[in-house]
Amino acid sequence: MFDIREDDLSSEQTRALLALHLSGMRDGSPPGHSFALDLSGLKQPGVAVWSAWRGDRIAGIGALKLLGDGGAEVKSMRTHPDFLRQGVGAALLDHIIGVACSLGVRRLSLETGNGPAFEAALALYRRRGFTSGPAFADYVATDFNQFLHLSLVERQTTASHHGH
Repeated sequence: MFDIREDDLSSEQTRALLALHLSGMRDGSPPGHSFALDLSGLKQPGVAVWSAWRGDRIAGIGALKLLGDGGAEVKSMRTHPDFLRQGVGAALLDHIIGVACSLGVRRLSLETGNGPAFEAALALYRRRGFTSGPAFADYVATDFNQFLHLSLVERQTTASHHGH
């Protein structure tokens, strides 16, 4: 199991994994087609970041960006290379979906690339019920990206509506 906690992006391990994520996204995407948030982008209001830990080692990161239209975006999902295929992504995604539901988010969306480098992530998103759909927010559809959406409306419970 992994310990998932909100991350203020101050730890060296988190920053190193984020740097790996950014370079990997740039390497796997044509110039101008990587939309990964950098450190300053992840510190914007409306963006929450979580990291998964096993003991004192970071295993993965993931973020949620509120879009303000009842939707939110999954960002910065990356598993540390030492922890691949151990359920890190699934644990983080389940946590993010749970937080989104508790915040009353109606739709989760994400932008990702095409090609072999993205297949494992796409399989995870599809297992959680994400389906392909149109571009959202400020994104423009190209040959190099794709968009996935997950409706949370039917997952909302009466508990999530207190205080909203």
